[in-house]
Amino acid sequence: LRKSPPRLPEVDEPRVVRHYTRLSSWNHGIDSGFYPLGSCTMKYNPRINEELARLDGFAKLHPCLPESMCQGALELMWRLEQMLCEVTGMMRFTLQPAAGAHGELCGVKMIRAYHRSKGKRRHKVLIPDTAHGTNPASCKLAGFDVVEIKSSSEGILTPEAVSQLLDDDTAAIMVTNPNTLGLFEKNLAEIAEMMHGEGALVYCDGANLNSMMGVARPGDMGVDVLQVNLHKTFSTPHGGGGPGAGPVGVSERLEPFLPVPMVEKRDDTYFLDFDRPQSIGRMKSFYGNFAVMVRAYAYLREMGAEGLKRATQLAVLNANYLRHRLSGPLKLAYDRPCLHEVVFSDESLDERGITTLDLAKRLLDYGMHPPTIYFPLVVHGALMMEPTETESPETLDEFATAVEAILAEAERDPELVRTAPHNTPVGRLDEVRAARRPVLKYPFED
Repeated sequence: LRKSPPRLPEVDEPRVVRHYTRLSSWNHGIDSGFYPLGSCTMKYNPRINEELARLDGFAKLHPCLPESMCQGALELMWRLEQMLCEVTGMMRFTLQPAAGAHGELCGVKMIRAYHRSKGKRRHKVLIPDTAHGTNPASCKLAGFDVVEIKSSSEGILTPEAVSQLLDDDTAAIMVTNPNTLGLFEKNLAEIAEMMHGEGALVYCDGANLNSMMGVARPGDMGVDVLQVNLHKTFSTPHGGGGPGAGPVGVSERLEPFLPVPMVEKRDDTYFLDFDRPQSIGRMKSFYGNFAVMVRAYAYLREMGAEGLKRATQLAVLNANYLRHRLSGPLKLAYDRPCLHEVVFSDESLDERGITTLDLAKRLLDYGMHPPTIYFPLVVHGALMMEPTETESPETLDEFATAVEAILAEAERDPELVRTAPHNTPVGRLDEVRAARRPVLKYPFED
C-alpha cells in the first residue's frame, strides 16, 4: 500500500479539457485533410455507421449476457460472415481477430494445425520481398521459418521463382494481392495450383482488398486463408492503436481449425458453437471488437454489390490519376498501370539534393499527411501513395500541385525543404533520439 500520495500534476478541470482539445486540434486525421498513407486505406468513414454502432442495443450490450438476450448481435455477426464469404469467395470466416496482424497469426496457426493433423511438421513459409513486415513476423511467431522470394522485374511473383523454393517441407506461401507495389499478382492462381500439388497451402494477406472487392475474389484464385481488415476496406476509423478487426476466411481445407466459438444458426436461433475438436482455440477473449463489426455490416448493407464494385473502380482510378499527374516530376518505381496505390522512388529527389523524408515533412506545411515512405523496401527511397475512392479529383490535384511546388522549392532553396516542417506545432524532431531515449513520465521539479 502507498505510504504517500502519488505524484500527479494538480490541475483544474477546465485546463484539462482545454489541454486535450488543443492536442486534438494539432492531430491530423481524415476529417481534417488528405491522408494518402499507402497500404493503409485511410478512406473517409461515413458518419451513419458511427451512429449505428452507438445504438444502445449494440453499444451497451454486456459481453457476458446469455445468448438468448443478445440474439440481435449474434445475427449481425452471422450475417456479416455470410457477406464476407460472398465478397471474398471463402467458405467460412471467424470474426475474432482484433487486427490484420492478429488475423495473420490466426491464419498461420491454422496452417500449422492443418499439417499436424496429417502427421506432418512442415517448417517453411515462402514470402515475397514486397511483403508487409507483419507477414514474416506472424510466421516466426507461429514457429515457421521464413524463406524470401525475389520478385520479377515486373514487380510480381513468377511461378518459376516459386518452384525453385517449393519442396515437401513448405507449409505455405504468404502473398499479398495486389502487392505493396500496387500491382496485381496475375500468376497467383497458377502458383496456388503448384502449392496444392505439393501439399502446401496459400495464404493471402487481404490488407489491399480495397482494390478487388466486387471485382475479383481471392477464393476463386485458390487461396486457402485470407485476413480482411474491416477497419480499412470496410470503412471503420483506424490508427493510433485501434480498435480494429481482422476476420479470417478459410477454404474447406481449413474450416475444421477455425477458432472457437463460431456463430451458428439453428432454425431461427443464433448461438456460439464451442464443439470444434480440431479448433486452434480462442484468439481473443469474448468475440472480437464488436463495434467495428457493426460499422462494417452497415457499410456493406449501404453499398451493396454494385456499390462495392464502384468503390473499387474509383480507388483504382484515383491511384492511376496520381500516377499520371506525378510521373513527370517523380520517378515511377514500375512504369505500368497500378491498382489501389502507386509507388515512386527517390531518384528525382536525389537530383535536387533532398530526401524522401524531406518531401514528406514539407508536405505537412501544406496541410497534407505524407504518403508512406521508405516502403516497400524493394524500392529505394519509396513514396507509396494510396488516395482511396473517397477523395475528389480536386483534392488529388491539390496534392499533386503541392508535390510539384516542393520540388520547385528544392531547386531554389533546398535548405527550406531539408529543415521542414515550419508551420506545424512541432518542428523536425530527432526521431532516433526519441526512439532511444523517450520521455515517458511527467517531468516533476524536485
